[in-house]
Amino acid sequence: MKKCLIACAAMGLAGLGFSGVAVAQSSVTLYGVADAGIGKVKSAGDDRVHMLSSSMMNNGTSRLGVRGTEDLGGGLKAGFNFEQGLSLNDGQGNLSGGNTWSRAANVWIGGDWGTLTLGRRLNPSYDAEYMWELTGGANYYVAGPTYNYAGQGDTRTSSQFMYATPDIGGFSAELAYVAKDDNAGKHKFDVGLMYQQGPIGVGLAINKTKSEKTNYSLGGRYSFGQIDVAASYARVGDDSTPTRERRRYTLGASYQMNPFTVTLDLARDVRNHTSVNNKKYTNGVLEGKYALSKRTFVYAAYLRLDGDNNYGLGLRHNF
Repeated sequence: MKKCLIACAAMGLAGLGFSGVAVAQSSVTLYGVADAGIGKVKSAGDDRVHMLSSSMMNNGTSRLGVRGTEDLGGGLKAGFNFEQGLSLNDGQGNLSGGNTWSRAANVWIGGDWGTLTLGRRLNPSYDAEYMWELTGGANYYVAGPTYNYAGQGDTRTSSQFMYATPDIGGFSAELAYVAKDDNAGKHKFDVGLMYQQGPIGVGLAINKTKSEKTNYSLGGRYSFGQIDVAASYARVGDDSTPTRERRRYTLGASYQMNPFTVTLDLARDVRNHTSVNNKKYTNGVLEGKYALSKRTFVYAAYLRLDGDNNYGLGLRHNF
C-alpha cells in the first residue's frame, strides 16, 4: 500500500509518453495509524465511559499522511510531508491543530550538512523529550500533559524554520525559529540537543517566546537489556501568566518481555505556581502493551493527572 502512489504515478507518466527514468529518483509514501478503544478522559471534562479515538487516552492519534523524497544528486535531497489527524469515532478530520494538515505541512532540503525544514511539524523540544520518554511518545505520556509539552502547549509548531544537524558520534541538534508576525507578535526560538548511542539516550529542550520565561527540560534514559529506566527535570512557564511557573521531575521504568511491555512513569511537582492554590501533584502513567505483530498491538493505560483519573483500553495498527 505504501508504494501505491509511486506505481500510479509511474503508470500515469508512462501513459503520457514520459520515460520511467524521470521518476526513478523520487519516491512517495502513504502511511498512517488507526487507533481506537474504550475508556474515560476525566481531565478533558468527560466523565463518560465510551469509545475513544485520537484522545489523550489513546496510545496515538489516528492519522493519514503522505511524504515524498527526491534525490537531487550530489548528496542533496528534497522532500515534503503532509499529515492530518482523524477520529475513528465518526471519521472527523482536522485534528491536532484544527486544519486539514495540522499534524504536518512542510517542505525540506538536506544533505551531508544537515536538513532545513520549512513549515509545520513536531518542534525540537518534543524531539528532545522523545529521546528519554518511556512510552514512545504516547498521547498519555505523563510529562506531556502535566507540563504543557515543555511549556509550549503543543508538540507541533506552525510557520517554523528548522535546521537539524547530521548525527555526529551520536550527537545531534535541532534549531527552530518562528517570526513574530507568525506568532501573535512574539518571535520564538526552540532548541533540542540530543545524544543517542547504544543504551543511552539524552535530550535537552530549551524554548523561549519573547516576553515569556524560558522553558527547559533535561532527561536521560538507559537500557539494561529488557529494562529501561528514565529520569528528567523541567521548568516551564504558564502561557496565560508568564510570571507563573511549574517545576517537576520524572522517574520511571519499562520492562519488556516479548511480546509484552509494561511501563510505569511518575512525575512530581517541585513547585507549581500555575494552579490556583499552588498545590503540588504526583502524577503517573501505568501502561501495558501486547504486540500482535510488528505493526499491531493492544494496550491498556491509566493516567493520574492533577487529581483526575483517566484510563483507556485500545488497539493500534500502523501502516
